[in-house]
Amino acid sequence: METNLYETDFYSWTVEQSQFLQSGKFEHLDLINLAEEIASLGRQERRELENRLGVLIGHLLKWQYQPEKRSRSWQVTINAQRREIQKLLANNPSLKSHLDVAIAEGFIQGLDLAFTETPLKKKDLPSELPYSQDQIFDSSFPEDIDFEF
Repeated sequence: METNLYETDFYSWTVEQSQFLQSGKFEHLDLINLAEEIASLGRQERRELENRLGVLIGHLLKWQYQPEKRSRSWQVTINAQRREIQKLLANNPSLKSHLDVAIAEGFIQGLDLAFTETPLKKKDLPSELPYSQDQIFDSSFPEDIDFEF
């Protein structure tokens, strides 16, 4: 086993580690780096949840605070993020235990998105999340989300 391979050619290292696992050559596994990569995969799923919530909440804020600028694009983004978050949670049910923290992080990201993509000032945006968890995931929220453009 080349432990240096992890640092010099990550792809080759992954192929090698997979082959060792499949062939039962556990004594050749790079356990320290393998454990870190597995943990990293879990963190990646958690970050994806937070990022998708950020996009969703940011677009909900834009929808609420700029009704005159609403568009089919915002509508599609809201619906698509909800679908993708539901798939992510269905494929990773234990992420539900992280949902409160992910929503809080998503709100911060959503504020940044709304502030960056609109002429709104920070003082115009809420300091606390104005949506319940049920509202965030409710495909019929806000009431006019199904408006035909």
